[in-house]
Amino acid sequence: MDSQVIRLFLDAAQLGSFSAAGRKQGMSPAAASASIQRLEASLQVKLFERTTRQLRLTEEGRLYRHFSEQAMALMAEAESSLHAGTDSVRGMVKISAPSDLGRNVLMPMLDAFRAQYPEVQYALTLSDNTSNMVQDDIDLALRYGQLADSEMVARVLAPSRRVVCAAPALIAQTGGPVLPEDLADLPTLVLVTALGPMQDWRYCSNDDADERLSVRVRRTQQSNDGEIIRKWAIAGQGYAYKSILDISDDLRCGRLATVLDEYFTDSAPLNILYHRNRYQPPRIALLIAFLMQRFADLA
Repeated sequence: MDSQVIRLFLDAAQLGSFSAAGRKQGMSPAAASASIQRLEASLQVKLFERTTRQLRLTEEGRLYRHFSEQAMALMAEAESSLHAGTDSVRGMVKISAPSDLGRNVLMPMLDAFRAQYPEVQYALTLSDNTSNMVQDDIDLALRYGQLADSEMVARVLAPSRRVVCAAPALIAQTGGPVLPEDLADLPTLVLVTALGPMQDWRYCSNDDADERLSVRVRRTQQSNDGEIIRKWAIAGQGYAYKSILDISDDLRCGRLATVLDEYFTDSAPLNILYHRNRYQPPRIALLIAFLMQRFADLA
C-alpha cells in the first residue's frame, strides 16, 4: 500500500475531514476523497461513516488506524536507523504537561535526557488544560489525577495531593483560615481551565463522616497559567489551591506554607499517559523509563 495513502487515511482519521487531510497532503478535496474510496475498495471494508456533519471511523477503520500508525512509525524508525545506525536514539517526542510543573520540574529532566541522547528533540506544550492526545498527536502527557481515557495507559509518576498555600507574610497578615469555609472571605488565586474558573476547592470533612465537601472562593484573582498562580502566591497576593508537587521547592525554602492540611488530604497523583497500542520507538520508551526513575527519586 502506498505510504502517502496511509498518511492521508491517518490524517483524515485525526482531523475528521477528507478536505483537511487532503490540504495537509497537498491534494484537492476531490482527489483525497477518491483516494480513500480506492483504499476502501482495495481492502473491501468501509473505513469511515460519512454524514453531513462529521466523519467517523468504523470499527474496521479503528483497527486499520491502529496497524497503520504502527507501520508508519516502524518505517520512520527504519529510515532513521539507515542513516544513523541501529543503536541510535533520535527523533521528535511530543509532550504535554501542566505549566508550572513543566517549567520547574520537567524541563531539567528533559535536559538531562538530551544530554544522554543529543539526537532527541522535543515539541513541548505547557498547558493546564487537558490535551486530546489523539487529536493533538501527543506522544506523552503528564497530568494530575485519574483521567478517564480508555485509549491511554496511565502510570503513576509521583504521589501528590492538592493543598491550600500562601506566602507566610499573608498568612500572618490575615490570621490564616481556621476552617475551609473561611477561604470564601479571603483573597484567593484561581486557575481558569477550559471548563471555567476552579472556584470550588474540594476537601474532606475531617470527622467520622469523612464527607467530600467543597468551598466556593469569592475574592479571586484569576489566570489560565498555573505558573502565574504560583508566582502570585509567592508575592503574597492570595491563597492558592495547588498540587504539593508543584510547590515542593517553595515549601522547603519557606516561600510558601500550607494551611488546613487536615482537611485537604485527597490524593491526586501525577501520571504519565501514552497511547495504549501504538508502537513506541526507542526514544519514547527510554524517556518513559527515565522519567519514571527521576520522579521516583523525588519521592
